[in-house]
Amino acid sequence: MSRQSTRRTALTALAATVALTLAACGAKSGETSTATTAAATADTTGGTVKVGLLNSLSGTMAISEVTVRDSLLLAVEQINASGGVLGKKIEPVSEDGASDWPTFAEKAQKLISVDKVAATFGGWTSASRKQMLPVFEKNKALLFYPVQYEGLEASPYIFYTGATTNQQIIPALDYLKGEGKKTLFLVGSDYVFPRTANKEIRAYAEANGMTVVDEQYKPLGNTEFSAIVDKIKSSKPDAVFNTLNGDSNVAFWKQYKSVGLEAATTPVMSVSIAEEEAKAIGPQYLSGQLVAWNYYMTTDTPKNKEFVAAYKAKYGEDKPTSDPMEAAYVSVFLWKAMVEKAGSFDVEKVKAAADGITFDAPEGLVTVDGSNQHIAKTARIGKIGDDGTITEVWNSGKPIEPDPFLKTYDWAAGLS
Repeated sequence: MSRQSTRRTALTALAATVALTLAACGAKSGETSTATTAAATADTTGGTVKVGLLNSLSGTMAISEVTVRDSLLLAVEQINASGGVLGKKIEPVSEDGASDWPTFAEKAQKLISVDKVAATFGGWTSASRKQMLPVFEKNKALLFYPVQYEGLEASPYIFYTGATTNQQIIPALDYLKGEGKKTLFLVGSDYVFPRTANKEIRAYAEANGMTVVDEQYKPLGNTEFSAIVDKIKSSKPDAVFNTLNGDSNVAFWKQYKSVGLEAATTPVMSVSIAEEEAKAIGPQYLSGQLVAWNYYMTTDTPKNKEFVAAYKAKYGEDKPTSDPMEAAYVSVFLWKAMVEKAGSFDVEKVKAAADGITFDAPEGLVTVDGSNQHIAKTARIGKIGDDGTITEVWNSGKPIEPDPFLKTYDWAAGLS
């Protein structure tokens, strides 16, 4: 089935779900139904409580999202082994977003209204999150979103456990500036995250004596980058800032190297390539290149040694861990802590209990900011080795408080 057909099918299914809900309540066109405003209620009548896992298990984003689902299952397994949450074992309900954004909305509605989950964990692209956001807000249900993103958003029903802009993109730009890089070439997938991120990068560059020499986009899943790599080679930027997502990175990096580009002369800073993607792309194409995240498999904390060992024991010694996987894993433990502090699975009570919740995570100590439902995170710049291992070359020294709307940066005025 084509992406367009898939999208039409998903939209039709979602519309049917909403229509059936409205019909059940006797709502007429133009009226506000209790179904669209009533809070979601988790089924906690038995000895278990359900949570939703919503990830792309197929399609262009599966290269990244399958392992996020796996880390969520590991967290659930560990929590259940220690007694569960408020005396109830967690029952995960896994759904495939299929790399199709309306499908994420459809599956989110199903998890909330049919499965009656207490919370949902998942999403990767900002396009998927933007499709899910109104579903969770309408139902007053909780989504824990585990991936770095472009910022300029805060939803009362989303907890963001990946980095926002000032915890990843800005530290990456600060690092490049510190290395003397003054000209940048921007390349990204054609959807909300790269386009918004690049607006922020342009604003930063203008305020910091840097120049963007070009800005190029390709659709998610695209495999033709010959024209773009030729432009990179001819424009000779000091660095490339890469916001490509999914398996497009495989094609980009092979074509990047095929024209003679390399890290020593044209370094690339990537914000969506972690250990799993490096393995899939091939370390021979990435050696010496830079990435910006908050966690690496090599991060030196006692909790990370435990996390890596547990993940490998469950999924295989050859399986790497990565930042989005860790942020997803952490999100389940943060939800557990919120629920236990609240003494309830009730969404509003859980939200009210969130502020100040801390967790000794594999990446280091993280703390929930209840005012925007993001978490404080340590920024880390890494370099990819010959074997695909990422080694930290710089970190922020302490967790950075989340500033999703960049209110503390004068140059960002007007972006939001």
